[in-house]
Amino acid sequence: MDTLVAGISGGIGLALAAHELQRNPETHVVGLSRNASRNHEACALAEAFPGRLSLVDADVAERGTLDAALSDHLPGDARVTRILYAVGVLHGEGLFPEKRLEDVDPEAMLQSYRVNTLGFLNTVQALLPWLRHRDAKLIAAVSAKVGSIGDNSYGGWYGYRCSKAALNMAVRNLAIETQRRLRPATVVALHPGTTETALTAPFPQSLAHLKVHSPADTAANLWTVLDGLGPEDSGRFLSWDGSELPW
Repeated sequence: MDTLVAGISGGIGLALAAHELQRNPETHVVGLSRNASRNHEACALAEAFPGRLSLVDADVAERGTLDAALSDHLPGDARVTRILYAVGVLHGEGLFPEKRLEDVDPEAMLQSYRVNTLGFLNTVQALLPWLRHRDAKLIAAVSAKVGSIGDNSYGGWYGYRCSKAALNMAVRNLAIETQRRLRPATVVALHPGTTETALTAPFPQSLAHLKVHSPADTAANLWTVLDGLGPEDSGRFLSWDGSELPW
């Protein structure tokens, strides 16, 4: 049984991998990110679980390098049973949440889509050769409540909101397709709750008014939700506490 965690270098991705390694001695985890093998915390986790965590360097937005990297690390007869997509971008060089329409920049918007939306589809598409088996499959994308159209009452954050809403649609589409092609499969979008990571670090004033989880607590919450799901739940958008979120 192989679990792939995309975003192993991020706070939530690392915690998801650590939680699974600690609780399930039968699982082998593949940790994917652009700099997985050079990330200090990911390397430390691999050393703590020798032979059970493989670190793969690849950019989810670059399909060619992603294909090559996975082929180098996954044997042809491997069976991937769980994919957790915990890659996300909110801010960075030339990228910051927009407060008004005048702040919208097309290139910044496209970067949000490349990582938050297309990266998910690229990852699952690249893993298709290892998903064609009859075991139960779980595909979960870490989305965000701000990607909910029905829940949006504040506006702003155009790039992040739009790309996460698009990710949610990608999850819904994939949930329908996998029922025809990759049964049995469960495909869901998850809101992790506000988590203390590099993504939320620039917003200390906002965090002061919210319930903030540690990465370890978030991972435990998300795995609790995931452990209770089956194919009948495919296509849902769920919060960290298992409650349903509006699209």
